[in-house]
Amino acid sequence: MKKSIQLHKKYFTQNKMPDKTGHFGDFGGRFVPETLIYALDELTREYARAKHDKKFIRDLSYYLAEYAGRPTALYEAKNLSRYLGINKVYLKREDLLHTGAHKINNTLGQVILAARMGKKRLIAETGAGQHGVATATVAALFGLSCDVYMGEEDIHRQALNVMRMKLLGANVISVKTGTQTLKDAMTQALRDWVTNVRHTHYVIGTAAGPHPYPEMVRNFQSVIGKEARRQILKKEKRLPDYLVACVGGGSNAIGLFHPFYNDKSVKMIGVEAAGKGLSSGKHSASLGAGAAGVLHGSKSKILEDQFGQIKNAHSVAAGLDYPGVGPEHAYYQQTGRAKYVSITDKEALEGFKLLTLVEGIIPALESAHAIAYLKKAKKIIKKNSLIIVCLSGRGDKDLHESY
Repeated sequence: MKKSIQLHKKYFTQNKMPDKTGHFGDFGGRFVPETLIYALDELTREYARAKHDKKFIRDLSYYLAEYAGRPTALYEAKNLSRYLGINKVYLKREDLLHTGAHKINNTLGQVILAARMGKKRLIAETGAGQHGVATATVAALFGLSCDVYMGEEDIHRQALNVMRMKLLGANVISVKTGTQTLKDAMTQALRDWVTNVRHTHYVIGTAAGPHPYPEMVRNFQSVIGKEARRQILKKEKRLPDYLVACVGGGSNAIGLFHPFYNDKSVKMIGVEAAGKGLSSGKHSASLGAGAAGVLHGSKSKILEDQFGQIKNAHSVAAGLDYPGVGPEHAYYQQTGRAKYVSITDKEALEGFKLLTLVEGIIPALESAHAIAYLKKAKKIIKKNSLIIVCLSGRGDKDLHESY
C-alpha cells in the first residue's frame, strides 16, 4: 500500500498545468454563472486539500485497487500487431475495470471528495452510459442519491447501460432538447447544479468543464498513463514510440498522455470522430475542424457556426458525440505536443470488428476509433514501432451497432 500511496501523491503534486486560474495556455478557465462560483470554489479548496491528505490518497488507492481492479493489464496484442505489420502493439486494458471502462477512476475520486464536502446527492451527464454507470455505482457504494442526465437519443442506443443505472438505484433523466445527446445532457446537469449547489456534487465525466474539473479529472485518470509507463519499461526496457487514444471530451486520452508529457520521444495521437466525414458536417472533430470558443464553462476548441452557435455533433460512438474537447487537448494541439486525427463511423466499425476477430476482445466503439487509426495509418507507422493504445472500454453496449 505504501508504494501505491506514493504513486498517487506523485501524480497529484507533480503537475505544472494548469495555472492558478485554470488555464492551459490560451485554453481552460472558468466561464460560469455567478451562482456556480460558490460550488466551484468549494470544490477547488477541497481538492487542493485532499491531494495532499494521506487519508484521501490511501482511501482512493484502496478503492482503485480493491474495488475497481487496478492495476489494469498492459496486454501485448500479438495477433493485431502481426495483422498490422507493426513490431508491437500493446493495449492498456481499461475495459477490464469494474463497470467496464476507465470512467470509474474518476468517479471514485470525485465521490470521496463529495463525501468529504458533506454532499448527499450526485448528478452526472452521460453519453455512452459508461460514466453514468460509474457514477451510479459509486453513489450506491457510498449511499448517496444519484440523478443521471442522458439524451433521449442516447437512451435508445445505449439501452443496456440505462438498465444498469436504474438497477444501481440511479434516476435516469431523459433530455429531449437539442440533439438529445451528450451536449444537451451536460447542459441540463449544469442547470440542475445551479439550483442545488448546497447539497449536490456534479460529477463531470470528462476532462472538460470549468476549473478545477479539467485538472482534477486528468489527475484521477492519470493512473492509466502512470501504470502504462511503469509496465512498458518493465516489459520492453524502453518507452513507447506512440500513444494512441480516442478523444471525445478526452479523459482517457489525457489520462494516458499526461504522464508521458515530458518524454519528447513519445508521440501522442488523439483520435476524434469524423462521423460521416468532415466535409459532411456530421462529425465530432472539434480539434480537427473546430475553432476556439466557450462551451460548458471553459474555453477550448469547439464546433460552432458563423454566429457562434454550437453546431450539432455526430458519431456512431455516443461517448464521442460531443461538439467540444477538454482544454488541455486544445493546448497540446496548439503547442504541437500531440497530433489529432479523425476516423469515420465506417472505419470505426471496421476497427471494432478487427480487434474482436483477431484478439477476441470486443472494444467499445469509442476505443475502436483508436484501433481503426492503426489500420489506416499502418503504411506511415514504422514497422519497428512500439505502440500503446488505450482500450478505454468494452463493447457489450455497442453490439447492436455492429450489425
